[in-house]
Amino acid sequence: MTNQVSEFPTERTFQYQHSLPPLPVPSLEGSLAKYLDAVRPFATEEEYQVTAAVVKRFGEGIGKDLHQKLLQRARTRRNWLEEWWLNAAYLELRYPSQLNVNFGGPAPYLEHCWPPTEGVQLQRNSISMWHTLQYWDLLRTERLDPHKAGNVVLDMDQFRMLFCTCKVPGVTKDTIINYFKTESEGPCPSHVVVMCKGRFFSFDAVCDGHILNPPELLRQLTHVKQCCEGEPAGEGVAALTSEERTRWAKAREYLIGIDPANKTILETIQSSLFVVSLDDAKPYVTREALTGDPTIRWGDKSYNSISFADGTFGSNCDHAPYDAMVLVTQGYYVDQQLKATDGKWKGSETVRPMPLPEELVFTVDDRVRSDVAHAKQQYFETDLQVVCYAFTSFGKAAIKQRKLHPDTFIQLALQLAYYRQHGRLGSCYETAMTRRFYHGRTETMRPCTLEAQNWCHTMLPGSEFLYHNKLMAEAQNGKGFDRHLLGLYLIAKEEGLPMPDLFTDPLYSKSGGGGNFTLSTSLVGYTTVLGAVAPMVHHGYGFFYRIGDDRIVASCTAWKSSPETDAETLFQNLVTSLHEMLHLATTAQL
Repeated sequence: MTNQVSEFPTERTFQYQHSLPPLPVPSLEGSLAKYLDAVRPFATEEEYQVTAAVVKRFGEGIGKDLHQKLLQRARTRRNWLEEWWLNAAYLELRYPSQLNVNFGGPAPYLEHCWPPTEGVQLQRNSISMWHTLQYWDLLRTERLDPHKAGNVVLDMDQFRMLFCTCKVPGVTKDTIINYFKTESEGPCPSHVVVMCKGRFFSFDAVCDGHILNPPELLRQLTHVKQCCEGEPAGEGVAALTSEERTRWAKAREYLIGIDPANKTILETIQSSLFVVSLDDAKPYVTREALTGDPTIRWGDKSYNSISFADGTFGSNCDHAPYDAMVLVTQGYYVDQQLKATDGKWKGSETVRPMPLPEELVFTVDDRVRSDVAHAKQQYFETDLQVVCYAFTSFGKAAIKQRKLHPDTFIQLALQLAYYRQHGRLGSCYETAMTRRFYHGRTETMRPCTLEAQNWCHTMLPGSEFLYHNKLMAEAQNGKGFDRHLLGLYLIAKEEGLPMPDLFTDPLYSKSGGGGNFTLSTSLVGYTTVLGAVAPMVHHGYGFFYRIGDDRIVASCTAWKSSPETDAETLFQNLVTSLHEMLHLATTAQL
């Protein structure tokens, strides 16, 4: 995910999009065999035999028909999953997406040149914004080299969704609007929206064909801040984006009905490059980015850049249009640019004449104010626990020295930590990217295997490392089984067929099927950027982590209302597991 940028590129960012292979459909037999392996750790022998019989009937009966229909679908689409995944995983969900679906946190690391400091919020924001706008320009001009895994080209389509993109609520289903275009495709919106104290402002980030420099951006941000200081807070209409989706859709329709100008404001926000949030909080960054003030985040926006009062940064992003690796990549680019310049602007200080930011003022009435108050109450009643710590005893270097894969090492340590805390295994989702295929996004890799179960019982390293690596490779190469089973489920649903027993069998959800994973995990990479996400289920955990040469940094979330879970305790158990495992791996080599 490193950002290779060329002044005169030999490869354009999106040039390989039309030559990427289609997403394959795995074999039915292979997927069902892998599914049975995956449910085994969660079943008694008797339960397993019942499920094995259900799977056998499915494979010999309705499953064959559904699989053939899926193959037919794949013949007419380069990615048979794309539309289904977007709808089922994101757009058709009705619960609030800002806390339950969005990811928070990813931003430039900054500590190497920008430690928390009072009085520098706007000045730092202007420099960070400038580098972000440079990244937008790299995408516009296709000067960001296409990502590759070795010599294999990866799909770059998600990068089109980073800027000028927004989700729009619908009564039964949301939609995504994307205004981004490359230079060769035509004009692209170039304005940004700044939110401060419940108010909205907009200004163009380009003047006379050139991106505003940091002194010019600082002038615009300063104007916004001065407009808001000592003044009453705005109406906080943005809080509506944190609502249950159908309720938000109806509130939005009503808002447009009050005054047609409200529709224009909504379109200005939706089409903006990104939203800049000027936050008065002095944060615990990852927590505030995920759960902070809903009146200064547009929860449906693909990228909210959050600037905190102590000069640190975070983000809050809708997950529907892209996966976290897009923002991790962008955040790491800005981070590296800041590091190279020691966080300072060394260019021109000239501020050209240009219009000041325009305030966007919604017309509201008592019903809208009531809707906003309800949204804020609902939002602040949520009880998400977020902890984020750096484990600094060792990192990637020490793990690789023992000839072990760092990601596998941490996943097994997490299984051991969960087992130690709860006395049982946790069904676990780990993200595997499928970007080597056209419009590929992710597949589920299930780290909780029979081998991992034996590991937890014996606490001895062995073949489970190799098996974990094998499963990850299969998932990345289109040979996972969770998305395949989802496709078969959706075929049955679309055709109005009775739901096959495989999907109603207790072990299906107990093992994580249908989005019921107890541990929702993702390696966000080997950069300096981290993020956070809420648990998939009420009794579960969200667990994002990054791996450095000398440290492992993790964010862990849990719902405080669940009597079963505690994110703080899980992290401490993880620390214990990491120490034990490195000790065992070291003594095993003596």
